[in-house]
Amino acid sequence: MKRYGNIIKLRPEKLEEYKKLHEAVWEGVLDRIRASHITNYSIFYRDGLLFSYYEYVGTDHAADMTAIAADPITQQWWELTIPCQQPLETCQAGEWWASMEEFFYTK
Repeated sequence: MKRYGNIIKLRPEKLEEYKKLHEAVWEGVLDRIRASHITNYSIFYRDGLLFSYYEYVGTDHAADMTAIAADPITQQWWELTIPCQQPLETCQAGEWWASMEEFFYTK
């Protein structure tokens, strides 16, 4: 299992819309997440920033992320959520949510 943390800005005028969307995430989106070996997925909010955390229990993270991106239901979901978000200025080319480095963990 590998833990992933990511961060992105949330447009202030979209906070309530984004929260409302996530109160009723589509079952197809959740099914794809689970099929891609993601568990314990959470999104946190503070001061205009979204922080996501998930645990990956598969063996090919890149292939599973590609499967998520290719999923038609997820693409429809992203049409609603992406306008709410704004990448950090420090994102790498092609990066939407900025990956975070894990440097501490304890059980």
